[in-house]
Amino acid sequence: MPTIDFSDRSERVRLGRKARAYLVHIFTASGVAFAFLAMAEVVQADLDPRWVFAWLTLAVAIDAADGPLARLWDVKLYAPRIGGGTIDQIVDYLTFTFIPMVLVWRMDWLPGWDGLWVTLVMVASLFGFANTSAKQAAKGFFLGFPSYWNVVAYYVGLLAVEFGDAGAYVSLGAVLLLAVLTLVPVRFVYPNHVPSPWRAIVTVGGIAWLGVLLALLPTFPELPAWGGDWVLWVSFIYPAFYFGLSGWLDWTTRRADAE
Repeated sequence: MPTIDFSDRSERVRLGRKARAYLVHIFTASGVAFAFLAMAEVVQADLDPRWVFAWLTLAVAIDAADGPLARLWDVKLYAPRIGGGTIDQIVDYLTFTFIPMVLVWRMDWLPGWDGLWVTLVMVASLFGFANTSAKQAAKGFFLGFPSYWNVVAYYVGLLAVEFGDAGAYVSLGAVLLLAVLTLVPVRFVYPNHVPSPWRAIVTVGGIAWLGVLLALLPTFPELPAWGGDWVLWVSFIYPAFYFGLSGWLDWTTRRADAE
């Protein structure tokens, strides 16, 4: 009767899991390719912001998927020599902050010293990314505004084009406020880790909201003729819900911890 070499099988399983773990690192790092494509569009003389946001959306999709994959396949155990979190932070800073804000500056969507405002956002975001307490996954929070500047830039473009100077100044006020909120110890919901039953609501709502933003992309930064202003106002429902939920959960959690 032939014998089975269990040790050899175990080694093959281990190597397979290591290979799978490193593939997750490669998947995370692939976001930099979309960062490059977005930046390559930004520097074009006849740049089309729709392509910039299309590439950034693909980078966001990778960012949303790589974390669950890393946890599912025990990447820290099987590929510990590579810091997936470091790769993720670098790509996120490029795609969530640096490139969107360079686009805002390039399109001249903010009034006055737009280069100064963009630089302030980039510096505030750097401190946010470098904050070792920024991710409080166990409690379902980010500490400080979580640098969703790609979304902010999208709305800045819509408001600046649709409402002219008034929209640009409203955008500037929002940008400066969010830059401050990046640095102060207020907490925002971490969508992948917010406790139930909110996680399902945040996730489903976020997907529906993303669908609305993508529906606006073909005519961006102008609003589509089929929708008019009401589509823009409808798209603000989810961000308002996110900020409201974040404030409420932050307050109730702090109160519970103090008791």
